[in-house]
Amino acid sequence: MHKAGDVVLGGLFEVHYSSVFPELTFTLEPHQPSCHGFDPLGFRHVMTMAFAIEEINNNSSLLPNVTLGYSLYDNCATLSVGFSAALSLVSGEEQFMLRENCSGTPPVLGIVGDPFSTFSIATSNVLGLFKLPIVSYFATCSCLSDRKRFPSFFRTIPSDAFQVRAIIQILKRFGWSWAGLLVSDDDYGLHAARSFHSDLAQSGGGCLAYSEILPWGNDPNKYKRIVDMMTKSTAHVVIVFAPQTHVIQLMEEVVKKNVTSLQWIASEAWTLAAVLQIPHFMPYLGGTLGIAIRRGEIQGLRDFVLQICQDLSHNSTYANSLVRQFWEHTFECRFLPPPAGWAETGGALCTGEEDLKTVETEILDVSNLRPEYNIYKAVYALAYALDDMLHCEPGRGPFSGHSCATLQRLEPWQLMYYLEKVNFTTPFGDQVSFDENGDALPIYDVMNWLWLPDGKTKVQSVGVVKKSASKGEELILDEDKIFWNFKSKEPPKSVCSESCPPGTRMARKRGQPVCCFDCIPCSEGKISNETDSMECTSCPEDFWSSPQRDHCVPKETEFLSYQEPLGICLTSASLLGTFICAVVLGIFIHHRSTPMVRANNSELSFLILVSLKLCFLCSLLFIGQPRLWTCQLRHAAFGISFVLCVSCILVKTLVVLAVFKASKPGGGTKLKWFGAVQQRGTVFALTCIQTAICTSWIVSASPAPHKNTQYHNDKIVYECVVGSTVGFAVLLGYIGLLSILSFLLAFLARNLPDNFNEAKLITFSMLIFCAVWVAFVPAYVNSPGKYADAVEVFAILGSSFGLLVALFGPKCYIILLRPERNTKKAIMGRGTTNS
Repeated sequence: MHKAGDVVLGGLFEVHYSSVFPELTFTLEPHQPSCHGFDPLGFRHVMTMAFAIEEINNNSSLLPNVTLGYSLYDNCATLSVGFSAALSLVSGEEQFMLRENCSGTPPVLGIVGDPFSTFSIATSNVLGLFKLPIVSYFATCSCLSDRKRFPSFFRTIPSDAFQVRAIIQILKRFGWSWAGLLVSDDDYGLHAARSFHSDLAQSGGGCLAYSEILPWGNDPNKYKRIVDMMTKSTAHVVIVFAPQTHVIQLMEEVVKKNVTSLQWIASEAWTLAAVLQIPHFMPYLGGTLGIAIRRGEIQGLRDFVLQICQDLSHNSTYANSLVRQFWEHTFECRFLPPPAGWAETGGALCTGEEDLKTVETEILDVSNLRPEYNIYKAVYALAYALDDMLHCEPGRGPFSGHSCATLQRLEPWQLMYYLEKVNFTTPFGDQVSFDENGDALPIYDVMNWLWLPDGKTKVQSVGVVKKSASKGEELILDEDKIFWNFKSKEPPKSVCSESCPPGTRMARKRGQPVCCFDCIPCSEGKISNETDSMECTSCPEDFWSSPQRDHCVPKETEFLSYQEPLGICLTSASLLGTFICAVVLGIFIHHRSTPMVRANNSELSFLILVSLKLCFLCSLLFIGQPRLWTCQLRHAAFGISFVLCVSCILVKTLVVLAVFKASKPGGGTKLKWFGAVQQRGTVFALTCIQTAICTSWIVSASPAPHKNTQYHNDKIVYECVVGSTVGFAVLLGYIGLLSILSFLLAFLARNLPDNFNEAKLITFSMLIFCAVWVAFVPAYVNSPGKYADAVEVFAILGSSFGLLVALFGPKCYIILLRPERNTKKAIMGRGTTNS
């Protein structure tokens, strides 16, 4: 179709979809192809461009005083035909011929088309050398965004790179991380497959269970192998990036194998293919989700087509072979004579008076314009670019010397400069502009195939996926409208491995994609609180993992508590010892004038009882949660109390020996060194030494509370670290020294006369005391945590009870139960008889 004008725009469309060529030769003799299979939708595409140019010519505000013309060619869905048509547009010849000299303004300044990616690659490789703008409305291959290779290529349809990302967003929305991919064996499919492999890995949206190439032509064995593989796969989602011809052959094999329970994802090439929406396929393809070209509205297109067809019988400009073929296809008739070069349709003769309104034809259905809307935008983009160029003010132009382009010497590369900067809004409300790669602002409709109860089908829009400057890429879905072709009426699951719950981590299966993994429970002390965690994180030092390993809980604290049975027993024993000491002290005070009390140095006995009471009480400092003051006080109180007690026993032993020596002739002078003042002074001096040791220890390396996690991973053991092992050893060593000294002196005095048998009681008490503390050292060193404190409390209580019973048990027995022996005569008499 041709129409003259001041500026001519070219167009490449698919009106026929098969070609038959004679044998190729190396001569330059032209060969006329024979095109078959009239496509009414392709004819509607042609009419859309003709309508857009007619509308622009009637618009006084756009390109005033300039008439646009067009030259539209059919590519017959064949590369050689489409390439030849593109060269014809550029050369201005019906058939491309080699010329020695090519001069003058190109016959067309821009081309709308080609619809196929492979065809666009071929033509853009050549026409790009001359910077001739090509605006495709259907070529989606992402490779065409390469500005270095295709400097003059533009398009009003989003590239497959965006379509791939749109499908990945759908996969992520429904949690489909395991899908199969089928692509056609051409630029359209292979570049899409490459994009899927890279974009899926980068987005973390999932993995491909398989990726297969659908062959060209009818090859049943290859399709059978592909369907068999789909059947065996665990992926329930299949993405098909191929033209509808491939999908038809694939579905034939799917029907034979009765492969159901698959969720199909369609690329824009077959989302709206009515040839697939038939009862034979719908039990399998029902519920398909697909990406479709943005739907638009073009007011007046239907009336324009009707007017052209009405002019058919009036020998109008539009009454050309293309319109006549549409008429023959629609009414199944033929004109005489048939158009040269075209196959005869057969049937009845056409009169040109047939009424289009009486038949159902796709050409008049303008309710679902999608590729046509892109054609409409492409034509207007070229028109707006031309309009901007003609509004250039001389001296302020963008070209050399600030010059402007003129209509008389217009060149394609000048139009391309303005096309890159074009920005307008369509009557439908969509903004049109091109980025640095020549791609328009992308937007797609998301479609869903419904299989209605009456057997009819419907393709409805359930959302959009678009890219905006403010929000970036976004997917908007109305999930309540989506029809799912499953018994559950819900989205299927398609995962290689089920999600790992909190408390586990993912471990990849060797040799398999990253979506195939095992769920490994987190080890103790580590957690994962999210689904599909790659790693387990360690809990903070004072926390431990819960039994489910999904959160950290405070570690259980362990110390010798007043609430636990061991702590209760030790506390009770300590209080019992304190009570007994108080009772014995009361008994001695009450019977302080009796010979038994007076004969046993009552002052030292009272002091020993007081010190033993302190020993019993200091054991309470070892029970309960350690704090700084308890850690500092417990060992100081323990050391000073025991030194006070042992020093009293030591002084008492010395007094016994002195009294015995004084009973011998000439020994009276020795008693003056062991008077009451000397006894108190000795006890005080010995106790002060221990006090100095404790003070130095606390000042230099103070005992302090410590959270020990070495004994148990899941527990915090509160304990008091001694600070200085030397200080602790000196404290115990000093007590041991006094104890051993008391024991040796008492042992030497064990054979004194019976009236001085106090030495035997001291010997026995010191023997118990030393035995307890000798056993304490290895037990303390090998006891962890609270048990070390328990061992020390046991040693304190054991030695205290040993001293209390051994020293004061026999005396209380005589005072309370044998009062007749609590007399001076009985004590002295027993001593005389023994002599």
